[in-house]
Amino acid sequence: MATFSQSTIDKGSYMVQDFLCSSCEDKKLEISADYYCEACIKFYCGKCINMHWQLFTKHVPFGRGDIKKWPVAKKVEDFLLKCDVHKEESLKMFCDEHSELCCTNCAFLNHRYIFYFTLI
Repeated sequence: MATFSQSTIDKGSYMVQDFLCSSCEDKKLEISADYYCEACIKFYCGKCINMHWQLFTKHVPFGRGDIKKWPVAKKVEDFLLKCDVHKEESLKMFCDEHSELCCTNCAFLNHRYIFYFTLI
């Protein structure tokens, strides 16, 4: 699956490559993806998409113009599900009283006497 990557250009400056070509990534190359194929569940750069179209004529990949149809990158999803207080912990619970997502540490420390529901 494609990854979300950041590489430093200068100190304090970041270049963001949101999605990487799945085929190029297998070859240890970091090439930005221009297409996503829902049937293959893979991302392709401009060069690799040509081979894909030759092999899979009935697949209809989505280009950057249809990026809303692309999935969320796994690293972005993981980042969004991390606790703001305990950075190493994932959000796993929901406190109904506070209407708040929390990790198990926060649930124990801040929501002890409140009923909560486990998400995962």
